Amino acid sequence: MVNIADSGGKHAPQEMEQFLPGDGTNNKYKIQPRKDVEQALASPDFDPFAERKVAHPTTDNETLTHLLKASLGTGILSMPIAFMYSGIVLGIFATIFTAFICTHCSYVLVKCAHKLYYKSRRTEMSFAEVAEVAFLNGPKWARGFAPVAKFSILFGLFLTYFGTCSVYTVIVAKNFEQVMEHWLGYEISLRLLISALLIPLILLSWIPNLKYLAPVSMVANLFMGLGLGITFYYLVMDLPPVTTREFANVSTIPAFFAITIFAMEAIGVVMPLENNMEKPRHFLGICGVLSQGMSGVTLIYMALGFLGYLRYGTATEESITLNLPVHEWPAQAVKVLIALAVYCTFGLQFYVCLEIVWDGIKDKCKKRPMLVNYVLRTVLVTAAVVLAVSVPTIAPFMGLIGAFCFSILGLIFPVFIELITHWDTGFGAYNWILWKNVIIGFCGVAALIFGSMSAIQDIIKVYSSDPNASDAIQGALNNITTTRL
Repeated sequence: MVNIADSGGKHAPQEMEQFLPGDGTNNKYKIQPRKDVEQALASPDFDPFAERKVAHPTTDNETLTHLLKASLGTGILSMPIAFMYSGIVLGIFATIFTAFICTHCSYVLVKCAHKLYYKSRRTEMSFAEVAEVAFLNGPKWARGFAPVAKFSILFGLFLTYFGTCSVYTVIVAKNFEQVMEHWLGYEISLRLLISALLIPLILLSWIPNLKYLAPVSMVANLFMGLGLGITFYYLVMDLPPVTTREFANVSTIPAFFAITIFAMEAIGVVMPLENNMEKPRHFLGICGVLSQGMSGVTLIYMALGFLGYLRYGTATEESITLNLPVHEWPAQAVKVLIALAVYCTFGLQFYVCLEIVWDGIKDKCKKRPMLVNYVLRTVLVTAAVVLAVSVPTIAPFMGLIGAFCFSILGLIFPVFIELITHWDTGFGAYNWILWKNVIIGFCGVAALIFGSMSAIQDIIKVYSSDPNASDAIQGALNNITTTRL
């Protein structure tokens, strides 16, 4: 563990300075260097990071592996068509901007949690608990909203991630269905394939914690990396000149953000990852786990989007895998590898659902907690698979729920938490924290509107008489983020 030094010694470094309002006169304002803002709020003998007890803590590399897997979902396969909507040059800058906003909101959430650890003398908190504690310790008018904030986050996270788990079973089954039908020459029931995944998914859900789930995420990253590698092989063949593609297309830029924001967003796994780290402070910082992971994710998203649109132009499909030659075995291998990667990712997405439900019932299960925990895992996985079997076209509906929940959970809630947390210490010079969060809040509302419109269009395509409805289903599946979310 990394310990904060004793009083009078060194303190944890901070990244900015902050103004502390006084009674309204200039001589009452003073600059407090961001060296021990958190420690100043509590007695010097309390160090939440030293007091934290985790049975199986994860290393920085294991946490980075989980973060990469959470952000590199099937949504990345839609980046080429996102670049088609934005233009090949504008898409690069728009991707960087989107990644910065998503990363900053995750950073803000963890940073506020670290400050609130000292205020509440707690050693770890979930996303919902961070919001609850922030409101309880905020101004008087906000304290009554603490239960509402906690419930809203728990409900939104569970609804989104449970739906994502159900969609993941459809994604895996759909990819295997396409490959098997190609080689066997006859149709296979999608519902039968989904049902066949029940036992493997239950076994995956029985992995006890994130420490032991790290190798599975590493294998998932390997499968996804191989699949993307083969895809890049097809993309770099016979590339046309860049001048043949549109550089910027402002009129359809909302469609770009509707795809990219929800493909990158992984706010639901941020606090679980931080809570299980051996060295939680390493999650933040310029060279921290969060910055390293999102920098790599951003580069991959830009490369695939740029090359995919450059290679296929206006013929780019909703998922880049649909552009690959279906009769060639490398293209078939991509579908299998992506299916295996999504299967391995199921455990990480499922962990968010499990943590929410288990935290709500564990105090009532004192006699045989381990047995109850594994029964709960089995029941939740079975419910997700039953939902997928009942409604194989669930993907566009989850896209709508994801657009609604992730825009609020991933962009709007973190800025509210930051404002409430800093209410008593001020918002910095010229209230820059306030104005910054107003801009992010505007982006969150825009993401809510554009994402919902895109999901509704997917629903209309799936349930219309359009002969291309099957392609719409596949596109909707690939637009579900893992994150997502």
